[in-house]
Amino acid sequence: MPKRMETGTVTSAASSKTRRVEIPRVVRHAKYGRILHRRTVCHMHDELEVSQIGDTVEIVECRPRSRLKRWELVRVVSKSTAVDVASLRSGARATQLRETAVKSENAAAAGQSKETSPAKA
Repeated sequence: MPKRMETGTVTSAASSKTRRVEIPRVVRHAKYGRILHRRTVCHMHDELEVSQIGDTVEIVECRPRSRLKRWELVRVVSKSTAVDVASLRSGARATQLRETAVKSENAAAAGQSKETSPAKA
């Protein structure tokens, strides 16, 4: 029996070497005929930890690796384009602190040079 292959989106990367993947599917309600959006949640093994949250990945069935992990990563189909706002803010804050430190150093250096130039004259 061939192993199943699925494509889904990584929704959690909290544990090391383990990723939570959601596989969306669309089904029709048996009685009412309404279109329903469902999802299947799989836990996959990612040995090299190449996938991150938001990536689209291809996974394949494997032997049980733990209580929940029954899938392995085949490849990362596409990387996520989502932006980590917290890291951007911390980077912007660090840049701002660096700029203010440079300005204060320049002001201190300019203040010393002005003080030394009248003393020489």
